[in-house]
Amino acid sequence: MELSPVESTSRRSDAGGRRFFCRLGFSLVGLIGFAVFGSVCSAADWRFPRGDAAASGATTAQLPDELAVAWEFTADDAIESTPIVVGDRVFVADVMGKIYCLARGDGQQRWRKDFGTGFLASPVIAGERLVIGDYDGNVYAISAADGTELWTATTEGEISGSAAIFEDKVLVACQDGKLYCFELATGKPVWTYAAEDQIQCSPTIAGDRTFLGGCDAKLHVVDLKTGEADGDAMPLEGPTGSTPAVRGDLAILPTHDGSVFAFDWKNKQQRWRYEDPLQAQEYRNSAAISADVAVVSSQRKQVDAIDLKTGKRLWRHTLRRFADASPVIAGADVWIPATDGRLLRLALADGSVKWTYEIRGSFVAGVAVTDSELFVADDEGVVRCFRGK
Repeated sequence: MELSPVESTSRRSDAGGRRFFCRLGFSLVGLIGFAVFGSVCSAADWRFPRGDAAASGATTAQLPDELAVAWEFTADDAIESTPIVVGDRVFVADVMGKIYCLARGDGQQRWRKDFGTGFLASPVIAGERLVIGDYDGNVYAISAADGTELWTATTEGEISGSAAIFEDKVLVACQDGKLYCFELATGKPVWTYAAEDQIQCSPTIAGDRTFLGGCDAKLHVVDLKTGEADGDAMPLEGPTGSTPAVRGDLAILPTHDGSVFAFDWKNKQQRWRYEDPLQAQEYRNSAAISADVAVVSSQRKQVDAIDLKTGKRLWRHTLRRFADASPVIAGADVWIPATDGRLLRLALADGSVKWTYEIRGSFVAGVAVTDSELFVADDEGVVRCFRGK
């Protein structure tokens, strides 16, 4: 079903197209995220950009067949990160350094905090604390209730991925090549882990381990108790800015060079490697994984579903333009926000188009899916909430 575009009155920010590069090659970072504990989530909220702590980008929630815009909110500048939905609130951050708290019911602004910097990462909620890093290398903890600043910590490089929470600690990956661990309550440093090149992804958590894909062409596994490497990093043969997606003992990670790797991370062994046999695809975002399938989208306009057991392609859908945002699996659907301004709902079974919605701008941020709603922002700063008709 094709819906008419909704007009937007916001202006496009000069910083809206800002991207980062790995030093190992000409490649741009995709939109990445972090989430709660477990694999595929099923909840009334979307607490973190990739849906759960394992960054699966998947939920069992099945949205109604017919959706309509319930409300819109227009921020001051472009939004390149996924909305966060917790309780009766929605949190978004724009590229010019403002964080907004919106009422989930009608999209009305509850509060706004202006940091005068810029955010490419989504905020993360831990209790009543909101944590976010900016591209000047600062990490902020503020009150989720009213935006009051609680503490600020610093790193030595730009932060393009969302933070992660482990117990009473905050984890932040940075383009200075380090993973920082801070106290959640105070922002005091606890430990630092160093890779060999930039880290552009969000930390993925499974148990007491965190996973990092790096521009050093390695998948790092770090012990969260000690901050030390859990064995040797696994080779990727090319840089990545994607966030690893973990399900059980399987870690899925696309690379800029066009490979999608599946690792048995506990045994440090490669399970399979997927590549397009005709043309390298170049991946700048993260995979979505459910029980049987991984879904990836490339800079060459291809959305591919890959069998998790064999690494073989199950189906392919070709977009009009590429999708910067990472795909999300929700029930029997795959959601793709594309840079041509179309929000696509594909069938997980075969990749066929079930529903589209089109705007005049561009979608560069991922969707948030709850059991009854879908939230997405665009590069003109418009946040939309969709519900069943």
